[in-house]
Amino acid sequence: MKIAIYSRGVDNDQLKDINQLFEELINNGVEPIFFQDFFNQFYSAINLDKKYSTFNSFEDLDESIDCLISLGGDGTLLDTVALVRDSGIPVLGINYGRLGFLANIGRNEISTAIDAIANRKYLIDKRTLIHLEANVPLFGETPYALNEFTIHKKDNSPMIKIHTYLNGEFLNTYWADGLIVATPTGSTGYSLSCNGPVVFPESNSFVITPIAPHNLNIRPIVVPDNNIISFELEGRTDDFICTLDSRREVLTKEIQLAVKKESFDIKLIRMHENNFLQTLREKLSWGLDKRN
Repeated sequence: MKIAIYSRGVDNDQLKDINQLFEELINNGVEPIFFQDFFNQFYSAINLDKKYSTFNSFEDLDESIDCLISLGGDGTLLDTVALVRDSGIPVLGINYGRLGFLANIGRNEISTAIDAIANRKYLIDKRTLIHLEANVPLFGETPYALNEFTIHKKDNSPMIKIHTYLNGEFLNTYWADGLIVATPTGSTGYSLSCNGPVVFPESNSFVITPIAPHNLNIRPIVVPDNNIISFELEGRTDDFICTLDSRREVLTKEIQLAVKKESFDIKLIRMHENNFLQTLREKLSWGLDKRN
């Protein structure tokens, strides 16, 4: 079995966990393949008895890779979307960050998680991606996101107008700082912080959430994900910001934008005992009353 390991970086207090992960992989007969930049940071701090393979991009991950482990927070796991692309390689997130909605395996669960992967005792959650289309090239070979697509005004510019359409039919004009179109996975991210609803991962929907809307009667709306959502932009400035997860592009109001459901999914590994409701209760403290 081959497992690719990705991380943005490692702190000194995480070296013990990295060493434990490495030992668990070797003990379970797993051949690790490390992201090159990550490997360069920790190889001198861990005793390695032989050479190990590394990778730098999607092109280096072939069909022999059984899964990819993301070490970090949710932002780190979002990076893996551009690494695995449509290869079908499942991703497991081990949380070295804070909240960890997507990377929900704790450091204390490393041994259990590696054993489950090695013995293929896990579940696969297929998560919808959102795809961006534009009349100019944007975001290179990865014009899609796991969490959300956003249109946003630049830092100091006034609010903008975002004329929004569903399959060509006018929906609304949002006077706001911006607009979020979130997948079910992204409903617990940026959209949630802007008062968007939480929707289940399998709900086949998008959430359209305005950012600081001028009209207080404007609220988030949930639409089926078989819609094509298109936009026309107006504003006092010529430039706007467009994002896919943590990646961003600056564009002009003449650019035509539309989003739809991506043609492929991303596969997230889930341990049998974990599910979406459990994650909500743990991460959002639902059902807990600190007064008692």
